[in-house]
Amino acid sequence: MKRRDLIKGVAVLPLLATTTLSQKTASHKLIKPKRLKKGDTVAIIAPSSGADEKQFEKAIQNMTDLGFKPILGKYAREINGFLAGTDEQRIADIHWAFSDKEIDAVWCVRGGYGLSRILPKIDYALIRKNPKIFMGYSDITALHLAIHENTGLVTFHGPVASSTYADYPKKYVINTLITPVVPDKIEPSPDNVAKGTLLYKTQVITSGKARGRLIGGNLSLLTALAGTPYALRNIKGKLLFIEDVGERPYRLDRMFTQLKQSVNLKELAGIALGIFEGCDAPDAKSQTVIDVVKDQLGGLGIPVIYGLSFGHIRDQFTFPLGVQAELDTGNSTMTLLESGVV
Repeated sequence: MKRRDLIKGVAVLPLLATTTLSQKTASHKLIKPKRLKKGDTVAIIAPSSGADEKQFEKAIQNMTDLGFKPILGKYAREINGFLAGTDEQRIADIHWAFSDKEIDAVWCVRGGYGLSRILPKIDYALIRKNPKIFMGYSDITALHLAIHENTGLVTFHGPVASSTYADYPKKYVINTLITPVVPDKIEPSPDNVAKGTLLYKTQVITSGKARGRLIGGNLSLLTALAGTPYALRNIKGKLLFIEDVGERPYRLDRMFTQLKQSVNLKELAGIALGIFEGCDAPDAKSQTVIDVVKDQLGGLGIPVIYGLSFGHIRDQFTFPLGVQAELDTGNSTMTLLESGVV
């Protein structure tokens, strides 16, 4: 994901993957939020970059079409340069959305940049005491990892409130958040497959099947958080999913290098890569995204596949972080083996 210079130079420190596959994240037991039902109230917040009025209108309509009652955070419409409101305002909306008993789920209006700035000031004990569905992707990766590590709450990597809810993403929002399907075998979107371009083509890097608990998100954020208390860790036996957008292959290579040097990826059960939209090679002499992925991840000795239907694309499915899943490179599928909600 294209990031400003503010997050390009984060130092890398070695991290140890020490926990085994269990129903724990750090010292916290896995917590599943309540499933949604028609008529529930959904808070729409902007914890990263600001959104314009068209995005808010679309977000409100999307939540209404899904059968929910949308309510905007007090500071959701604030604009503070490249941020949506001040750090204090964005934190206030997060705390309000989780603490208000009338709110059933928290949906981010968009990603962008800014969540990593406020991670140290978030009240994770409040979130742990008020478990709710938390939804978003891209820059929202930062809060997914922080919440998961500090509370054990299952959060959901999927369409933001202002995304386009075509049949494919809508199906998996419903399957995951409202009427859970277990097991839920998720195949690539037919529309994504039909595009036929290199970046939309599913490619097996290392074949095999793997089971583990889901963790991951946007590559830029996974690497920007390295060396911080919110970094990717405790990965032994887990399934890592990764996506990004608008990055040249050499930048992806740099980020995969940093990720490999900050955490032992060989301890993972497997890796699923999404569609890296807009990451095309600039010319014929450049390595492609697939070249980079093969070079960086092909020798880990675990199943790795590129091109599953998630990322900065319309047709993406929803990942519940922390639940058991199975990756099958032979069928290009990700199967959720348990529900992320109760």
